[in-house]
Amino acid sequence: MRLHDSAWAWLLEKEWRELLASRAWWVLLVVMGPLVGFAFTSAVRSYAEASGLNGTAAGVGEAFSPLVGIWAPTFSACELAAVFLLPFVVIRIVAGDRQGGALKLELQHAMPAPGRVAAKGLILLLGWVIASVPVMAAIVLWHSYGGSIYGAELATVAAGHVINAGLTIGIGAATASITEHPSTAAILTLSVTVGTWILNFVAAVQGGTWERLASFTPTTMVADFQHGLIKLDAAIAAVTLTLLGLGIAAVWVRLGVPVRRRVAESIAATAFALLVILAGTATTKSWDMSESRLNSFSRSDEATLRSIPGPISIDVHLAPEDPRRVDLDHRVIAKLRRVRPDVNVHYQSSTSIGLFEQTSAGYGEIWYDIQGKKAMSRAVTAEAVLETLYSLAAVTPAADEDDVFRGHPLIARPAKAVAVFYLLWPALIVSAAIALRS
Repeated sequence: MRLHDSAWAWLLEKEWRELLASRAWWVLLVVMGPLVGFAFTSAVRSYAEASGLNGTAAGVGEAFSPLVGIWAPTFSACELAAVFLLPFVVIRIVAGDRQGGALKLELQHAMPAPGRVAAKGLILLLGWVIASVPVMAAIVLWHSYGGSIYGAELATVAAGHVINAGLTIGIGAATASITEHPSTAAILTLSVTVGTWILNFVAAVQGGTWERLASFTPTTMVADFQHGLIKLDAAIAAVTLTLLGLGIAAVWVRLGVPVRRRVAESIAATAFALLVILAGTATTKSWDMSESRLNSFSRSDEATLRSIPGPISIDVHLAPEDPRRVDLDHRVIAKLRRVRPDVNVHYQSSTSIGLFEQTSAGYGEIWYDIQGKKAMSRAVTAEAVLETLYSLAAVTPAADEDDVFRGHPLIARPAKAVAVFYLLWPALIVSAAIALRS
């Protein structure tokens, strides 16, 4: 047991040295400063201008949520880095052993393949946390300006980007282990990313099943977390896919095992992962961690909606790319489904854009049905939809003024941000790289 523990500690130390020797990781560290700095300073300026800086309006109260105004744009730099920079770090760490011959020496030890891959994954995740330090600096700066910080929503955004980084690590580890050359692994990893973007595009046009599949893509998952929403099914899918990627990497690092067996084991692991994800889709559990309840109706409205006998059926005659349908889906239907999982929404359209469908009979109509009682409306705002549902159910929600989010307007300039992100951070990383690599 002691020998096994010492081998594990040696492997972690070895992977850490590999990370320090990786130029790709140091490039990631240097670039993260300006990326986060640009996103943060732009967000602070926009937030201040909307709050009344330079003679603009005095603000619109509840519209000022740091979650949307500051954290979402600032953390978007992490999403960009995870897509275009982190894969090269992962491929360098995973594929470097095969290219340099170190993998053959490691295979002579008793350490199982999953343990080797797990060590690489842990070190890569640690490397990502270190690369995220500029975001932590942005949080400190925002607090120094007097900005409001709501811990639950901030932690949710951060967790979403950590999960997204883990997913990138899993995909990169799998491609780097399967392919013979790092460049091929990079192309495959980026192909997977582009494939998820295509899926999101198709979902926006076609809706239905495609929209359900797109809800599990990294882009959609990160968007949910950036809005303070934790969806259990998407989290299960992301973690499962991460473990699948690491598992496939563990299968393919065993160079002495026949290729046919490794292919069979990879297929079996993929099938098991798909079963887990499919089982996870059965849950509709979610948590709105935003201070403004961005993803939810007011508490009084939710209590009233739960009291309405179901099911609730909604027939929408709008094309997938019609802006009214987009507003209805994101601002009303998504919130309604969180309260009433039994709501049935049926979309009707003969075209994808609805441009030449405007004159057809019934286009733009939204029909509501509660236990045989029907009503039609063309409005897509949350207030109008709730009013129609309450009218059909003959219920009245209780007024709750304390449930209104007043917002946190703040007129502040991004003081010291340029010096921190564009000068201090790059200088610190370059100095550390010279000291540790010399």
